[in-house]
Amino acid sequence: MESSPLNAPHADAPLVLRRFDDLPGPRGVPFLGNALQLDAPRLHQQLEQWRLEFGPLYKLQIGQRRLLAVADHQLIAAILRDRPAGFKRTSRLEEIWLEMKLPLGVFGANGEVWQRQRRMVMAGFDPAHVKSYFPALQAVAGRLVGRWDRAALAGQDIDLQADLMRYTVDTIAGLAFGAEVNTLGSGGHVIQQHLDKIFPALFRRILAPVATWRFFRSSADRQLERSIAEVNAAVAGFVQQARARMQTDPALRAHPRNLLEAMIAAADLPESGIDDDQVAGNVLTMLLAGEDTTANTLAWMIHLLWLNPEALSRAIGEVRRVVRDAASPTFDELAQLDYVEASDSHLPRATAFEPERWLAGTDGPGALAHAAKRISMPFGAGPRICPGRYLALLEMKMAIAVLLGNFDIESVTTPDGGEAREQLAFTMQPVGLRMRLRSRYDFDSCSRTF
Repeated sequence: MESSPLNAPHADAPLVLRRFDDLPGPRGVPFLGNALQLDAPRLHQQLEQWRLEFGPLYKLQIGQRRLLAVADHQLIAAILRDRPAGFKRTSRLEEIWLEMKLPLGVFGANGEVWQRQRRMVMAGFDPAHVKSYFPALQAVAGRLVGRWDRAALAGQDIDLQADLMRYTVDTIAGLAFGAEVNTLGSGGHVIQQHLDKIFPALFRRILAPVATWRFFRSSADRQLERSIAEVNAAVAGFVQQARARMQTDPALRAHPRNLLEAMIAAADLPESGIDDDQVAGNVLTMLLAGEDTTANTLAWMIHLLWLNPEALSRAIGEVRRVVRDAASPTFDELAQLDYVEASDSHLPRATAFEPERWLAGTDGPGALAHAAKRISMPFGAGPRICPGRYLALLEMKMAIAVLLGNFDIESVTTPDGGEAREQLAFTMQPVGLRMRLRSRYDFDSCSRTF
């Protein structure tokens, strides 16, 4: 193993060189290594358990691939900040992505291709641009309120994960592409049912010791191919529609109304090195990453608020004090929701749900805010930090604001009445959460409509 920050347990400790073969790790079997031990849906929990057994650096092997597991926040930060020069995305991600016939975007690209695409994507995610797209987010939030109000009036349980996925798909389609994809108002899942198949399949194939799909196509593989074809067609349509709008109205190049128009304007600059395939790759990346991660975070947040009544009460109080029109929070009002956004050795009570720890302060848990934010890196760090983090936070605050402003939560339940089960499918999601709401408004006598 070459000299690097990974050879030392902490940045201020003496440098200790170790060979990969000398590292501890779970015992594997010949040829397959640890492949038979991996349980993909709970891989994150396995890795955590092995960290307790083998320490912050340990080895794994899947077939011929040798993997180093790093479970120390200082070393992880060093790795993230040393990308893409010192560390890069696994080449297997790019290999499988292209093999699945998905256009390559900034998420999977490396090297010079990544650098060109990053400039284009960052132009679209500029905070000033995101703020100008805000009315589209308000419109989607209004549809979410309408959907949940109908469920509340009917006394129906809400499939929390499914509804939040609809919300994020509609938001990304509206803000990012200027497209009206109203899954919240439809009975079917439309594009969402196809998107939902891609990340889990990608995750399984990256971990697979043998590429069985190359020799035998199962019914699931064939369905995946059909879903990818549908998604690729939808993405190509978004790009074509945006180009048509920009040709009709050239002013959109200087004043784009959505992320896609901003990306196309940046891509069309001289010597950008970007073509429409790369634009399409980043449209797809926004759809996939913007759907799963944001919806999962919201689902966990709602579940944890329900389990912690004091935190829920404080969040409700903040929303109802700050937001004047519960159905349509403004950009400036969301900026004031500090507590909503806040929702061991390095971090006391690390497993406890304590949103206060993220708030700046001089006393109590808030005094740890600076250290906590350095330890927690939900959007990554360094040059490859998530370009959509600003939009994701805005989207999450909007969903929580309209939920707590318009409804009282009567229950958030799991299928078996116990702890929410974690399932890893590239992103980590809760399984089977159901929510029941009571509307705070008598819509028969209220003039507001949705």
